Amino acid sequence: MFVQISKEEFTREISKKAWYQTNNIIWTIIFVYPLFSVVDFIFANGIWLQVFIVRIITNLLILALYSFFQRKNYNYRILLHLPLLLLSITSALLCNIVDLQQLTIYYLLFSAIILFFNLQAFWEPVNSVIQVLLSILLLAVFFRLFSQYSLDLVITNGGQFFFIISLISCLVPGARYKIIERDVRSQILIGKSNEQLKEQNRDINEKNNIIDAQYEQLRKLDSQKNSFINIAGHDLKNLISSIIMSTNLLKEEDHRLSADQLEFIGYISESSEKIQYLLNKLMDVKEIESPEMKFNLEVFDINTEVLHVFKGLVETAQMKNIHLVDNILKLPLNVNLDRVFAGQVFQNLLSNAIKFSQTNNNIRVVTSLQRQKFVFEIIDEGIPIGQEELDMMFNKLKTLSEASGYIESRLGLGLSIAKLMTQEMGGELTYRSDDNGNYFRVEFYVIN
Repeated sequence: MFVQISKEEFTREISKKAWYQTNNIIWTIIFVYPLFSVVDFIFANGIWLQVFIVRIITNLLILALYSFFQRKNYNYRILLHLPLLLLSITSALLCNIVDLQQLTIYYLLFSAIILFFNLQAFWEPVNSVIQVLLSILLLAVFFRLFSQYSLDLVITNGGQFFFIISLISCLVPGARYKIIERDVRSQILIGKSNEQLKEQNRDINEKNNIIDAQYEQLRKLDSQKNSFINIAGHDLKNLISSIIMSTNLLKEEDHRLSADQLEFIGYISESSEKIQYLLNKLMDVKEIESPEMKFNLEVFDINTEVLHVFKGLVETAQMKNIHLVDNILKLPLNVNLDRVFAGQVFQNLLSNAIKFSQTNNNIRVVTSLQRQKFVFEIIDEGIPIGQEELDMMFNKLKTLSEASGYIESRLGLGLSIAKLMTQEMGGELTYRSDDNGNYFRVEFYVIN
């Protein structure tokens, strides 16, 4: 988070701080300066009343100047210079008309006024230097006009204190100005940072509200999805049960059926049992998405299972004028997997390859043994589906965009389930789609 301060902002805040300090100085003078008459009454009793009147007039002039500058919003530096000049005139005059014995007291009072301004005023050091030089000039002018004593007597009777205190006090405004300037900058930075944090917090709260609303919507959709799956699964189980019952009744009449009819009934019966098994496994959506899916592991020849799937889809391919090429290894390769789920992986991949392929095309089904792994490959050298679209298909429960003229509607659910089943059984499924066509590959470890 990077905060920037504009020159206008900094100048505005500096002005506020300067006017705050100026107000303190002016009102302190207005209330305290008349009290100096107590010193006049004690040490200059002969002229204290006249000096008191002068102090009151000076106070009134300072108050008038303050009100005028406040109303006109003039520069605070000029306002500070004018009251200090008025006080310097009065103090310089007194330092040159009082008796020699009281000179030290009045020079110290003059020094206190200069020191007070330099300790409180928020301005550049050059302003203090100017005021000290003006004070020395006023002392010199009034010394020439009114003083009855020599310069040596004046210096030894308080003059040295005034010069030392005045010159040293000129060093204060520089450091004070830098410190206050740094504090003002820090306050601006802190204020702007707090505003940014508040704005970010508001944005985060708004985004959290959006996320909560979307989560609630997703939760409702998930609930609807589960309800739909439960209803659809229940209905499908009833239909599959009817098919299984019908095939069992047909098997009882095997003496009346031909060999081909018995073979087809066997296919129907086996496929129905697999579908029933899969339905029981896939009814619970949470179980589908869980890394702890339970499998019924058994040792079987995986090439035989691939060949069974291949034969079951030959007629489907022929309906689209697609030729399936059998490059299935005739060597038995035993694996320890869930037979139904493994067959379903091959079924999903090959059926999707047929569905997404254009007519009059060849699709090769290849199995092999590579580094103690069974490798199942589907090679379609036709028009590519597209890598991006395949990526979407293999993501769980993703819906793809509508297909073009030669490609059917694609949901990708079968492919995403095939990928999940493969991974859960310890296998690996890869795919690609490029200028060479479409390629799918599944690997499982074999048993020695």
